[in-house]
Formats: sequence, C-alpha cells, structure tokens
Amino acid sequence: MQIREGGPRRGAASAARSPMSAMMLAMFATMASFYVAGRLWQDAQSRVYLIKELDRRTGQGHSTISVDDTLKVVACRQQGKRLASLEMELAAAKHEGFVGKYTYETNGTNSRKRPLIVIGIMTSFGRKNYRDAVRKSWLPTGSMLKKLEEEKGIVVRFIVGRSVNRGDASDREIDEENRSTKDFMILDDHTESEEESPKKTKSFFANAAESFDAEFYAKVNDDIYINVDTLSAMLKEHWDKPRVYIGCMKSGEVFSESTHKWYEPEWWKFGDGKTYFRHASGEMFVISKAVAQFISINRSVLRTYAHDDVSVGSWLIGLAVKHVNEAKLCCSSWPSGALCSAL
Repeated sequence: MQIREGGPRRGAASAARSPMSAMMLAMFATMASFYVAGRLWQDAQSRVYLIKELDRRTGQGHSTISVDDTLKVVACRQQGKRLASLEMELAAAKHEGFVGKYTYETNGTNSRKRPLIVIGIMTSFGRKNYRDAVRKSWLPTGSMLKKLEEEKGIVVRFIVGRSVNRGDASDREIDEENRSTKDFMILDDHTESEEESPKKTKSFFANAAESFDAEFYAKVNDDIYINVDTLSAMLKEHWDKPRVYIGCMKSGEVFSESTHKWYEPEWWKFGDGKTYFRHASGEMFVISKAVAQFISINRSVLRTYAHDDVSVGSWLIGLAVKHVNEAKLCCSSWPSGALCSAL
C-alpha cells in the first residue's frame, strides 16, 4: 500500500516543477538576449566613435571646405605648376642670352607697363636753374616724358618736400612749376631742410615703393647727367638679383670735428678707427624692389646719420643684400663707359 501511494506523489511533484523550470529558463533566455543586444549596441557605438576619432586625427573625416574652395585650391596648384614651368623656361632663355622686353600687367580692363626703374632727382627750393638744366640735357618733358615711361619703363621725378611754413611762396612756386611740367614727386610728409636730406631720401624710397611697382629705384642729385639707355642696359645685368644695392662703393674717414664740412655727430659709433663701412656714393645709386619695400615697411625705425649715403648703407649692411661696386655710377670721376657725370 505504501508503495502504491508513493508513486502518484512523485508524479505530481514532477508535474508541478516542470512549469516553474520552463518559466525560469524563459526568463534567463530573455535576460541573456537583452545582455547580448546591449553589448552589441555598445560595441557598435564604440566602433562609430573610434572611426570618427580616427578620421579626425588623420584628417580623413568630413571636410569643412566647400566645393568652390576645393576648385580654387586645385586652380592655385595648377597655376603654381605653370609658374614653375615658366620660371624654368625663363631661366633657360636667360642662359641662352635672351633679354626680354617690358610686359604689360593686366588689371581687369586696364593694362599698364611695369616700370623698369623709378629715378628720384633730389632737388630743393631755389634750384630751378638746376632742374631746367636737367630738362634741357637728359630729361625729356611733356609727351616725351610720358613716352620715356611707356616705351623704356623709366619713370623720373624731381623730389622735394614741403616748406617749414606750409603754403608759403616756396611751396606755391613748386606747385606752379609742377602744374606746368608734371615731373615732381612732392613729399608732403617731409619738411625741406639741408640737414634732413637722409630722411628725405628715406621718404622718397618709401613713397616710391608704394606708388610704383618697379624693378629698381634710384636716387640721384640734381646736378648729375644720366645716360638712360646705358642705365637701362646696366640694370638688365642685375635682374636675377632680388636684393641688390648698386653704386660707386666707397669708404672713408669719419670726421668728429664739428667745424668740418662732413662732420658726423655720431662719429663714436663707427669705432676707434673712425672709418665708414662700405657704401655707395650719394651722387647716384640704385636699389632693387625688395630693398625699397624693406625701407618702406621699416621707415619708422631706420636710423639716419648726417649723410644720406651713409644712412642708406647702414640700413643694408646687416641684410642679405648683394653689394655691387659699379664703376659706371662713379659720376665725378667719369670712367670709361660711365652712365652719369656731374653737370
């Protein structure tokens, strides 16, 4: 009897546990599914983050440059390649002895000829006779002055400042003369004075560099005769020098006596030997475009000495500028083949 009673009880207990086991198994399966799905989602997010971070660090992500900007970059690169090719062709042509003529620069609908050189003739009040002598000897006037600029690329201007008494008779005479001849560059930022000639030279180069995009700039006194054709031919020999300083190079004694004609108030700065460094004679000298731009940019901090030729030499002695001792610019001695002489 006991055996018969025990059989049904075990069957009932087993039947009761089966639904419970199925429920627990379903719960575990559901939880496992959520766990696996969560991990997969986290892994996917991590991969997205890592890809974005990798793109950011390697520069391969989405660019902020527009299509137009990209096309401009491509065009610039193409122009750069073309420019490099033209420079190589030009270098090869120069090697073969080719000398080019001046070309026109185009700006929209306007075209103009880039000057070879801008020549500043240093003059002052009361020196009209010297200016007239220059006009009668080597500097053309009127339409011929314009022709000199257009055909030979040579721009020439008389350089003068303003009177200490602005608008006085001296200023009016210069203004009236300029209305007639149109061959002045009047430096409104400079007060005319013999003692201030170094500052005047600095102002000329600064203003000329801003007003004319020339290859070279020259300073010359108003008692000097120039052969412009010889000057043009000489300058073509120096086109390949981006920073050049051309003149009749000299040195000499620094005079510390205040009564001397060439007295240098700051003579002590030139050492115990009291000798000037090498510099171009002030009668006439030439500098290239880059040098003129340097003077224009740094005009406020460039120190001037008693003489303009020494002052210019002091600005350039510490720069990577090619000093050219050109005998043709020794105007006073008039050597063979000289392009200038004293009037």
